[in-house]
Amino acid sequence: MSGLGDRTLPPGRPVLASGPTAPPLERVRRRSGPSLIDRQATILADPGVLRREAHEPEYMILVAVVALSAIGMLMVYAASAIPSYAQSQNTFELLAPQVLAGLVGLAAMIFFMRLDYRYLRVVSLPLALLAIAMLVIVLVPVGPLKALSVVHNNAARWIHLGPLPDVAPAEIAKLALVVYLAHWLAARGTQIRSFANGVIPFGVIVLPFLVLVVRQPDLGTTAILVIIAFTLFFAAGARLLHALLALVIGGAAGLFAMLDLGLYPLQRIQCFLDPWADAQNTCYQTVKGLEAISAGGLFGTGLGNAKVFVPYDVNDFVFSVIAQELGLVGGAVVIALFALLAYAGVRTAIRAPDTFGGLVAAGITAWLCFQAFINVGVAVAVVPVTGITLPFVSAGGSSLTVSLAAVGILLSISRETVERGWTSASADSGRGYGRTHIPGFRRGPSAPG
Repeated sequence: MSGLGDRTLPPGRPVLASGPTAPPLERVRRRSGPSLIDRQATILADPGVLRREAHEPEYMILVAVVALSAIGMLMVYAASAIPSYAQSQNTFELLAPQVLAGLVGLAAMIFFMRLDYRYLRVVSLPLALLAIAMLVIVLVPVGPLKALSVVHNNAARWIHLGPLPDVAPAEIAKLALVVYLAHWLAARGTQIRSFANGVIPFGVIVLPFLVLVVRQPDLGTTAILVIIAFTLFFAAGARLLHALLALVIGGAAGLFAMLDLGLYPLQRIQCFLDPWADAQNTCYQTVKGLEAISAGGLFGTGLGNAKVFVPYDVNDFVFSVIAQELGLVGGAVVIALFALLAYAGVRTAIRAPDTFGGLVAAGITAWLCFQAFINVGVAVAVVPVTGITLPFVSAGGSSLTVSLAAVGILLSISRETVERGWTSASADSGRGYGRTHIPGFRRGPSAPG
């Protein structure tokens, strides 16, 4: 862990904070206190702390995200303009909320990009508790909470906040899980390699998120939460056997939950195995998605000129719309942009200046890119229908806003990356962070003595 503001320069770029007497670096590194917040406040106030100047953010991340968001706005309008006009004489009925969510998300992205990401450690626990409370609210629509829960297609996934747009707590839960797990794993150090002190407490933290999301029901988001948890657990240095065990247990719990939810998860699996077995009923959406992709050809049918109608074309199956109206070329561009985001995100995680930053970057990258992979996989029928959005592209205010906020945190970390990452954190450096599976955290000859 690194205290707030404890950002040490690589060799050759030291900048001492102003002060009449600057103590040696060893004094800062050996500083300890009764609590995390006290240590952070002390380090921030110390005029002798070595601080590293932040450079420009990772522009590959910025370019990929802005391009994907622009494509998303374009495709939401192209797919919804005519149906919206036929229903309400308003071609911007779906686009306007998406634009508003994008502006809010852009403001959040800029805010978090300029904010020192280490401050998130202070609010990580309150953020996790808030996410759990919101997940509980949508499942317990009784008394005064009944007016807050919104149920659509037998799924309780949204909270209604009066004149404001509905909020999906599961989207907030993804970000909350990334931040809190990164903080907890960074504070644990090598203890996570122990089954009793690592695996069991890890499961206790993750289980409430999985149980509450799967009961909505939202199996797609549950899968994303499992991927986030596994990525962070492994990257933090857990034993591979323990990480695989946690993944197997999570998968088994998800399978049990699917059986408990009734027939619809099994029907989705059957459609995945043979979409044309019930093409006019249960598998109608999957078949139409495949027909839309095949109709696009190489360059597509043109914006707004779709030949095949796909249910939920602006949400779950927006990639089918892209492939139909922009063709194979358009679909390849979207996939390439996510590949660029994955590359830049992994590079940011490897070069992060401390363990917490590296884990947050790894978690956000895994979340956004694996969710994109699953969404595209659903459209091309290589993954069962899950009901999750394509980040930055699908219509969905909560998804777009939270995803952009997460990118802002990723950009904040990228502003402090170093070529050969190492950590000099006073509270973390003695806990064996050289054993993490993120290469940038290995202490080498470039680290100060």
